[in-house]
Amino acid sequence: MSATTSNKKKSGASASDPAASGFVEIRRRGLMLVLSSPSGAGKTSISRALLARDPLLEMSVSATTRPKRPGEVPGIDYLFVDAEEFNLMVNREEFLEYAKVFGNYYGTPRAPVEAALGAGRDVLFDIDWQGTQQLDARVPKDLVTVFILPPSTRELERRLHTRAQDSAEEVAKRMAKAADELSHWPEYHYVLVNHELEQTIQQIQAILQAERLRRERQVGLHEFVKALREGQ
Repeated sequence: MSATTSNKKKSGASASDPAASGFVEIRRRGLMLVLSSPSGAGKTSISRALLARDPLLEMSVSATTRPKRPGEVPGIDYLFVDAEEFNLMVNREEFLEYAKVFGNYYGTPRAPVEAALGAGRDVLFDIDWQGTQQLDARVPKDLVTVFILPPSTRELERRLHTRAQDSAEEVAKRMAKAADELSHWPEYHYVLVNHELEQTIQQIQAILQAERLRRERQVGLHEFVKALREGQ
């Protein structure tokens, strides 16, 4: 949408109506909000809360070769594909990023993300440091990255056991990998310790709001300021 001022004299417009107050909507390019953490640090719960509260935010649906877990919905939680199809997608350069994690492949389809950003919508990513590095190499200007730390190693292990999604052997593997994952925290724009879920959600909402207001993302500003200088 162009940055034009609505007609203040529009018939029937109330004082609280954006049209009556001369409201101007400045066209904005969307951003890519990445949340990363060791398994069990809380990023899935945070992601769900952000999506439920923010209509401008949508989830990036990754393709994966891992089996579907109970309760997951194909096309909403993940695009479940076999290894052959995943490799074909890699060869066709259909991914913005992809990585192998715990023996399975995960990748972010390029087309829906690029369409969302161009339309001014923001896309949320739940990916690890490998995927984040790839995105940073390809689309750094669109990227906002947040690393979420657990309050302690003991609490991280407790959360993994509490969610009851993995076997004891799988929990042990995730705990062993956590130390390596934690070493990548300096690569992120923001780092938060998830002591209390609601507080962490609010902190990320504040980050998102500030990043949306960055000058370089408001691609309609040039047109808007030009109109101001011309007395419109």
